[in-house]
Amino acid sequence: MKVHVGGLPYSLTEEEFAEFFSQAGEVKSAIIIRDKFNNNRSKGFGFVEMPNEEEALAAIEKLNGAEVGDRQMVVKEARPKD
Repeated sequence: MKVHVGGLPYSLTEEEFAEFFSQAGEVKSAIIIRDKFNNNRSKGFGFVEMPNEEEALAAIEKLNGAEVGDRQMVVKEARPKD
């Protein structure tokens, strides 16, 4: 299951991002979206893919609203592109 995460600190690395989410379960991948036109700077959001749907739903419940650095995360199920 893919999870959308907003409100990420701009200095957060993908390794730190994956490690943070691993407290809720197994993380298959963690990607921070970057601005290719602005020195590859983080856009402040990303996606985490978790192979176990129950763990992903638990991560949404547990981590939505959690503070990372000086920002509050918004965690929800990712919607497919239209």
